[in-house]
Amino acid sequence: MKLHDLLKDIAIESVQGSMEVEVSGIEFDSRKIRSGEVFVAQTGTAVDGHTFIDQCVAQGAKAIVCQVMPEHLSADCTYIQVKDTNQALGLMASNFYGRPSEQLTLVGVTGTNGKTTIATLLYKLVRALGHKAGLLSTVVNYIEDEAIPSTHTTPDALALNGLMRQMVDRGCEYCFMEVSSHSIAQERIAGLDFDGAMFTNLTRDHIDYHKTFDNYRDTKKRLFDGLKKNAFAVTNKDDKNGLVMTQNTKAKVHTYSIRALADYKAQILEEGFEGMMLNINGKEVFVPLVGRFNVSNLLCIYGTALCLGFDELDVLRTLSTLTPVNGRFEAIRSPKGWTAIIDYAHTPDAVDNVIQTIREILNDKGQLITVVGCGGNRDKGKRPMMAQIAKEGSDQLILTSDNPRDEEPKDILRDMTDGLSEEQMKSTLVIEDREMAIKTACLMAKAGDVILVAGKGHEDYQIIKGVKHHFDDHEVVRKYL
Repeated sequence: MKLHDLLKDIAIESVQGSMEVEVSGIEFDSRKIRSGEVFVAQTGTAVDGHTFIDQCVAQGAKAIVCQVMPEHLSADCTYIQVKDTNQALGLMASNFYGRPSEQLTLVGVTGTNGKTTIATLLYKLVRALGHKAGLLSTVVNYIEDEAIPSTHTTPDALALNGLMRQMVDRGCEYCFMEVSSHSIAQERIAGLDFDGAMFTNLTRDHIDYHKTFDNYRDTKKRLFDGLKKNAFAVTNKDDKNGLVMTQNTKAKVHTYSIRALADYKAQILEEGFEGMMLNINGKEVFVPLVGRFNVSNLLCIYGTALCLGFDELDVLRTLSTLTPVNGRFEAIRSPKGWTAIIDYAHTPDAVDNVIQTIREILNDKGQLITVVGCGGNRDKGKRPMMAQIAKEGSDQLILTSDNPRDEEPKDILRDMTDGLSEEQMKSTLVIEDREMAIKTACLMAKAGDVILVAGKGHEDYQIIKGVKHHFDDHEVVRKYL
């Protein structure tokens, strides 16, 4: 590909060298650069790619895209200066792979909680209705029925466009993707052509990265600000930020709610651990999912499917067949009569939602034992909040490790217990070892009780001092059934 074709639609500030050179690929990791490729020098959060420019030229890079021109320029290389290399990488990746997002109906979902459930169930729904589709999610990526491991909620720009190219080549019509705030802030989605976007909710998360809640909110909003006129936006009217997200969008806005007037409404008629009977826009349907948060998720899915042009009755029939996503309110039954719920809830709001759902179903007929921790190297401010919410909603609370990463587990647990009073601490167990904490909960549970194991959900590992160890909450619960 000619360099000038690769840089199409990118605002260039200056060029040193020829734009007519042939390039064989793009790379932003200096360790992977090969002869004939373009190196994009990203500033990054930890490392500045500009420091590796000379190394990449020595390794055979044909061109360098940078924000600051280096002092020493090689005659064998073309240097392109742009304002934002993160944004340039997204546009270049799209151009390199033939703009695959324009050949798909691309729908993104953003918000704090619910992204994985919504994206995954939409992917399943569309495929059940006879269409080829792809999925980009926290748990796993899919190209039709081929599973591809996921490392980030939203992959980097090169991986994103590469996966979409494969989707197009495999005949996919639709792609559903989770859009994280990090991916928006880091311009990983630059150059993508979204046909629709959905907003779930906004609660405290990733403040370690965004610094303030307002920054976090405004970053999410950028997805909707960038939608084209013929796109659609589906937003949660029950969240106070739902209409904030869409106030500047050019797209046609649709709303969903379980509390207010909206385009798509629902109410719970009956509920149990096996599922719910719902009334959705005047029609009754049984779904094998549980909780008010899942009613919101299902309304978002329902509304999006209608925006995509699917028949309402076909959508409702298919909703009734969809099962929970791995690690999202998954129930495991014990022969002794108690139930364990595995859930990814790792924010104060998500923990509260899951606890309230369990409480409503239990209806004071059993006790709730909650096992929860907080991740290391993440927002410390939510730790005492998580403990307080878990304690107030549970009959028994066990605080334990999640992914301590580079922090000492004891320090994380101390931050959590700072949110509890002396009186609350008397009835709270602190067990650093997560397996022992889950085992203890299983030994405490009696017939009719529920154990909530929160925080990790689908994850099958723990990161301790930079080392990833195998750990799966599902496996541990079943071990002590």
